[in-house]
Amino acid sequence: MPGLIRRTLLIGGAAAVAAGGVALWRRGQSATEITYGSDPRQVMDVTLPAGNGPHPVLMMIHGGAFKIGDKSEMTIWPDLTQAGIAVVRINYRLSGTAKWPAQGEDCLAAVVHLQREGMALGLDPARLVLLGQSAGAFLAVSTALSLVEVGLRPRGVVSLFGPMDFSTMDQDMATLGRTPAMGATDPADSAESELLGYAVGENRAAARGVGPIGRLSRLQEPLPPILIRHGDADPLIADLQAKRLREAWIAADPRAEVDYKLVPGAGHGGTEFETDPVKAEVMAFLQKTLA
Repeated sequence: MPGLIRRTLLIGGAAAVAAGGVALWRRGQSATEITYGSDPRQVMDVTLPAGNGPHPVLMMIHGGAFKIGDKSEMTIWPDLTQAGIAVVRINYRLSGTAKWPAQGEDCLAAVVHLQREGMALGLDPARLVLLGQSAGAFLAVSTALSLVEVGLRPRGVVSLFGPMDFSTMDQDMATLGRTPAMGATDPADSAESELLGYAVGENRAAARGVGPIGRLSRLQEPLPPILIRHGDADPLIADLQAKRLREAWIAADPRAEVDYKLVPGAGHGGTEFETDPVKAEVMAFLQKTLA
């Protein structure tokens, strides 16, 4: 995937970034549907705040076990546009029709499109934070690492209750004394195995290598700030996955800013992640990193 972004982003994106402060837009809040590829799933929508642009960007990536879901399921808080932040929500190819790394390539292609066309859309692609929930958190963190690898570090990452190392998901649930509500990860029929095209339990090293934890163990570059939130009663993905992400982020870059908390009593998503204190903490993180 770094090869993809080197070939495309560095050609068209650098000019867009360099021009970031040249033009100004004045638009009311609106949502615009945009295609970033030829597949029907390769679409995004852009919601602009009122006022002068170009605006900093929050890219939101939906969850759904990599096999279902839609960008429309990601709530756009009014607080975001009121703070002058543009929101981009993306769809990506699902595992039923395309195996990994198609989903990661789609997220990168969406970033490439923003880098090339962002200025025309009223966006400042140089000020980008990636946010994902569940499977979308896996993709948001993965995309951030791909950008880091080519020297185009985003301003920040928000990881909400996502899987980060497929190879340890069953172990982590067992450590907490829980039975995963959607079944084990290791078998061939799990969502993670279906994404990869092989049973996680039969090729644990490869499954670890494609995820953020495995990639962080091989990365030696400055990392962006990251905010990590995970429910401590999550019945689908053990909160130990969030702890692993925190530890791997710090190990890869001891100077990186890591804001890590477990959400007491919270499950896999839900109102706890849409209201204070989590909402306020996310907003504070975004306003700081996108300033």
